[in-house]
Amino acid sequence: MDNHVVDIINTQSHEELKILFAHMNAVDIADVLAHADEEHTIAAFRLLDDRVASEVFSYIPLERQHWLVGELTDFEVEEIMEDLPVDDMVDLIEEAPDDVGKRVLENVSPEKSELIDRMLDYPDDSAGSVMTTEVVYLRANMTANDALHTIRSSGVDKETIYTCYVIDSERKLIGVVTADELLYAPLAEKVRNLMDTNVIFAQASDDREEIAGLFAKYDLLAMPVVNRNNQLVGIVTIDDILDVMHQEDTEDFEKMVGIINRSDEPYMKTSVTKHARNRIAWLLVLMLAAAITGAIISTFEDALAVLPVLVVFIPILMGVGGNAGAQTSTVVIRGMAIGEIEKSDIWKLIWRETRIALVCSVILGGANFIRVFFMYDRDYMLAFVVSISLCITLLVAKSIGCTLPILAKTLKLDPSIMAAPIITTIVDCTALIVFFSFARVAFGL
Repeated sequence: MDNHVVDIINTQSHEELKILFAHMNAVDIADVLAHADEEHTIAAFRLLDDRVASEVFSYIPLERQHWLVGELTDFEVEEIMEDLPVDDMVDLIEEAPDDVGKRVLENVSPEKSELIDRMLDYPDDSAGSVMTTEVVYLRANMTANDALHTIRSSGVDKETIYTCYVIDSERKLIGVVTADELLYAPLAEKVRNLMDTNVIFAQASDDREEIAGLFAKYDLLAMPVVNRNNQLVGIVTIDDILDVMHQEDTEDFEKMVGIINRSDEPYMKTSVTKHARNRIAWLLVLMLAAAITGAIISTFEDALAVLPVLVVFIPILMGVGGNAGAQTSTVVIRGMAIGEIEKSDIWKLIWRETRIALVCSVILGGANFIRVFFMYDRDYMLAFVVSISLCITLLVAKSIGCTLPILAKTLKLDPSIMAAPIITTIVDCTALIVFFSFARVAFGL
């Protein structure tokens, strides 16, 4: 964000601002408008041309979009909505207060209002909720010249013209053709001879996270969306998928650390009370789970009384085990998210992680044996007990770390909830039981 431009907006230097806006990207303009004082933002926004204003509006954070709609006149709202993509209007209305959503719908054409209502009916996490209906349609019996004329006449209001979709008389998707293929083809060549009939498409009800995976797999810029009758109803574009990936990644990371009711508001805009409410439930669960760890330690009080030095090694075992389990679960959850790991891979996964754990155990166990042996009066038995406990803890941690996310997926739960907090608690308990059990046997406690 350019603080100089924000200062200019806040000081009402309109002439200088017009010159600056003429040389700025729409995203950068939206950024400065989002950070300027509200009382001056409206005046600055009104300096933009209608089409530029719509583009800038689409990049402004939703909270300020809602405020702008409430401050602008009906005519200004209508002008902005005229050029705003339908999918952006849907996002605006979904998150807006009732009065703002009503005002938007009152200032759009009946056709757009119908499209908005249709898209709002799709589930929030579906392809239909993120698609746009502004698509260039072509017919198979068109010539390349006819197709180019169609693109020139209707493409200006479309989301993308690089990829065009071919439909039949019933609007069923039958092929796809790119703009460069049409440009280089003989003008009399039929579209049916140029189009690719092997189309990667999505159903409107498909999960948007799965759609993101297809974009990554096939390096797509856009994907057609069809209904149950294979009729083309819209497209999902790469900019929308990037937003989806950002949202899904944020949600997964927050669940992995125990934030179970994430807020859609920016961090600095979310109240302290709401932040606390989103975090406290999981912290309470973990606090109660930690009581189990305390109970296990109290069970072995007699061993600790005879050999107090055992206490020194509890943090090492719990820390290494928890980190090892968190490493594995993070890798597995990420692999599942991008389609590299399937539920059917569980045995291959366990075998692979077991071998990884064995390698790590040999290295860490050996290093720990040497350290304990020399630090504690060459007590090889103590060094052996601590090291073998560490090795077993690593094996258990990695096994749990790879199986719990897959178990969650099998039970139709989000694998992210099986991340560090749960795994760390389970591994801590296991590490303590293994360690004190070996110590009792080895030292006759």
